Amino acid sequence: MSSVVSIAALLAGSGLLLLAGGLHGLLLPLAGLAQGFSDASLGLLGAGWAFGFMSGCLAVPVIVKRVGHVRSFGALASLAAITVLLNLLFIDAAVWIVLRAISGFCFSGAAMIVESWLNERSTSETRGRIFGLYTMINLAATTAGQMLLTLGSASGYFFFVLGSIIYSLSLLPTALSTAASPQPLTQAKLDPRQLWRNSPIAVVAVFMVGVSNGSFGTLGAVYGRRIGLDVPEIAIMMSLALLAGAMVQIPVGMLSDRLDRRLVLVGLAVAAMSFGSSLSLIGGNDPMVTILLIAIFGGIIYSMYPVIVAHASDHAEPGDFLRISGGLLLIFGTGTMVGPLLAAGLMTFTYPGALFQVTAAAHLSMMLFAIWRIRQRAPVRSEDKSDFLPVLTTAQTTTPETVVLDPRTEVDETGGDI
Repeated sequence: MSSVVSIAALLAGSGLLLLAGGLHGLLLPLAGLAQGFSDASLGLLGAGWAFGFMSGCLAVPVIVKRVGHVRSFGALASLAAITVLLNLLFIDAAVWIVLRAISGFCFSGAAMIVESWLNERSTSETRGRIFGLYTMINLAATTAGQMLLTLGSASGYFFFVLGSIIYSLSLLPTALSTAASPQPLTQAKLDPRQLWRNSPIAVVAVFMVGVSNGSFGTLGAVYGRRIGLDVPEIAIMMSLALLAGAMVQIPVGMLSDRLDRRLVLVGLAVAAMSFGSSLSLIGGNDPMVTILLIAIFGGIIYSMYPVIVAHASDHAEPGDFLRISGGLLLIFGTGTMVGPLLAAGLMTFTYPGALFQVTAAAHLSMMLFAIWRIRQRAPVRSEDKSDFLPVLTTAQTTTPETVVLDPRTEVDETGGDI
């Protein structure tokens, strides 16, 4: 209990940051639709966020090293709040795409700073509890941010102002904290050869999951609006997908601990293709059926990433988990940039359900490659498997510091690169 009390302010700041991120992430595509933006422009919003987020993961550690944690967090949170308000001043798709990239940069940097503080305040005995609590707050705050949209219209200024206020409030816990600044931030680096040698299926699967999750996370709301769902129904739909993903991770993780994780990934891919294909064919005649199918679909796709990380960890040498996970994170982020572009282009020239044709194609590719790899490499014995831990991944919420906080990581007390 004392360990939780000591980080309560940091968790509060993280919760406010994620609350604003959840609200802003769902608000922009809905507001863009209300302004008449094309599906291609809305897809670029998602790609811009992913590009900014990954750029922040690479650049913010350098900024923090120069000016410190508190100043960096204050600057990033303030800039994030400003970008939300600038969306009101400049109603233009190109400007919104640039602002969304800046917002992604700020969000990832601010999240990394909070997570580095949490990592500094945790020990080998408390890291598991803190990681679990942080994951729960991530889920609750992101879901609550999306559900705020059930209270009003996405076409007005209210939610933009509210999002800016919440981003600003996230400043207070860290600005007033008396805790010493933590060690330098962890900077992710990509070593494709090492990742491929460790687990080819993890590399391919995490990219395809990035394509799928990025497409759905960015354009799920657009799909809902195009088939006739109202804003509250869309907020409920996207929130249920997120909640289902968190709930399904536990049984999926238990199953992957008992079976070959590659077989579990094949099963998840088949299930995702089945529900994705169904969603690509149905319209919005029955909103309840659509929302139910989306919830099941979300439960499937959001449970894939932790299985992939666990599989890669099974093949990693002791002490390599941090570097392997950081590399997979960058590949996942690349997928989240590519996915919205593909899906938005197809939706523009065909119909809204084409979103799920893109996700189905990604899952089919993952399934076929996994089946081929199963024939090439023996499974890991149960006693040699690493621990499975749930990881919540939406369009992009996981940073290199989240990886450091993972209890499976052998922490480098001096900070550094992964």
